[in-house]
Amino acid sequence: MEQRLNCLIIDDDKEVNACVSDMVKQTPFLHLSGCFFDTAEALDILEKGGIDLLILDINLPGIDGVTFASTLKNSGVSAPKVILISGSREYAVDGYKVDALDYLVKPFTYEDFYKAAIKARSALSNKKTAPAADFLFLKVEHELVRVDIADICYLESFKDYVKVFTASKTITTLSTLKAMEEKLRDHGFLRIHRSFIINPAKVESIQHMTVKFGKTTIPVTEQYRDDFRREFAAWL
Repeated sequence: MEQRLNCLIIDDDKEVNACVSDMVKQTPFLHLSGCFFDTAEALDILEKGGIDLLILDINLPGIDGVTFASTLKNSGVSAPKVILISGSREYAVDGYKVDALDYLVKPFTYEDFYKAAIKARSALSNKKTAPAADFLFLKVEHELVRVDIADICYLESFKDYVKVFTASKTITTLSTLKAMEEKLRDHGFLRIHRSFIINPAKVESIQHMTVKFGKTTIPVTEQYRDDFRREFAAWL
């Protein structure tokens, strides 16, 4: 028998909370571990661990959903996967800051919810079988320099080298972009240009077919637009 995912719901709207609860109960591979109307109520159970999936409203009183998810992620708590819900799409890109699996706009159907739940099941299944390494060693002149994969914003091809950009530094390594693409494929990185690979979780804004990291704007070229649209389908 398939093991069910333990879910927690946080939404201050009682009707939405009850509706999502019913959707969880309809889904055979999900188990409802609790429903809460604010983050303070839910924190104790989250700190105890064992929650696989958090269905989280963005527009909460006090601390907003994105900030709360980010706090969980950085607190040392075993953070669950997150599905964000909201009354509008205006916060959609913020979901990438917390690696949200999906972004559902109210009112959403059970079909919409079920598709998001399938993503959660797939992500958690892959997590169990994924390699433990979450870092790379990059060849820089005569040494190997470690970089945490989660810190990488984007990579740029530069002649016989690749420039790896994080929020705090740039590392130039002897490699090809294709080789780096293979190493990062299982970590959610996306090729959007002949010369660029991006980390969707670090994108600060999207406008038309361009993405922005700080002051750097990168175009999505025609060859990669279908993959880009699929990756960001829930947000565009």
